[in-house]
Formats: sequence, C-alpha cells, structure tokens
Amino acid sequence: MSAQDLADRCEEIGHPIPRNVIANMESGRRANLPLVDVLVLAEALRTYPICLLYPVGYVDRVQRLPLQHSDPTWDAMHWFTGDREDFGMEDDMLRNFRAHVRYQRAALAALKGEKHERWKAETAPNQAEREEAVLAQADYAERVLEAKYRLRSARAFIREDGGTPPHLPPELADVDPPVGNTDEENDL
Repeated sequence: MSAQDLADRCEEIGHPIPRNVIANMESGRRANLPLVDVLVLAEALRTYPICLLYPVGYVDRVQRLPLQHSDPTWDAMHWFTGDREDFGMEDDMLRNFRAHVRYQRAALAALKGEKHERWKAETAPNQAEREEAVLAQADYAERVLEAKYRLRSARAFIREDGGTPPHLPPELADVDPPVGNTDEENDL
C-alpha cells in the first residue's frame, strides 16, 4: 500500500492523515504519533494497534519506554497488554476479564460437546453406542454447569469492582439472573 493509498483509507475512515505525514512516519522524521492516529492507521492497515506499536516477528527489540534500553519485542508487548507482572501484582479487573474469557470459552465448548453427544445418542446404530453417547452427554452437561458457575462468579467480581461484564452470547443468556427478579418481587 502506498502512502497515498493509506492516506486515502484514513480519509475514508473519517480521520484524515495526510500523505506527507505518513511519509514522515515511515522515514522516521516524525517520532511522535497521537494515539488516535495509531488506531486509525491500524484500522486502515487491517491490523491490530498493538502490532504497530510492537511489531512482534518483524523487529527483535524495541524501546518499551523512551530513552531506555531496548527490550525483546515480545516482552515489551506483554508489558503493554498487562500479560507480564512487572510490578509484582496483576490488575484485578484484567484478571477478572481474563477469567471471564476462559470460562466463557469453556462453557461454549462444553455446550458444543453436549450437543454433539446428544446427536450421537439420537443417531446411534445400537444400544451400546447410544449409552456411551448419553454418558458423554451427561459429562459435558456437568462441564457446562461448572463453567457457567465460574462465569457467573467472574461476572459478579467484575460488577463488585465497579466494572461492566462483557455481553454474553445468546447460548449463555441464562448465566445472569433476570433483571429486576428479586426475592422480594417473587414473594408478591
């Protein structure tokens, strides 16, 4: 992509970055770049902003901070994303969101496995294969319950810390209790 093509794409996105500015960035004549420009350039280049900041696989070392010795690009990227515990502690909200992602993936995988085993049980050619599929389906159902329980807990921790949990896919809509459905309302 030429500098002009990139400038045109930035214009289409709604945040123009002139061709001469892009040329100055490429040549190193422009050392500072506003964050909004990084985001727009990443979108225009169809990549992630982190890949522009820390080009893992293309550059061996980068300066994590100005006027400091360089670090391996992979290590610098991990510091930036919070995947490295340089300060001896991890941010609680990041930890809760990472747990949320793990438990959501586990729940979705278990749901998929349960569905597949149900299909196998329904289409089994004989009793032995049907029974085996039913047992496997029950095992996946247990995994679904465990993952949903953990996901519900992660979402509760996020809320307790003042955050808003991510949206859930429709197949996990039952993880959160219905809004406005309290015990007091049920007693009425």
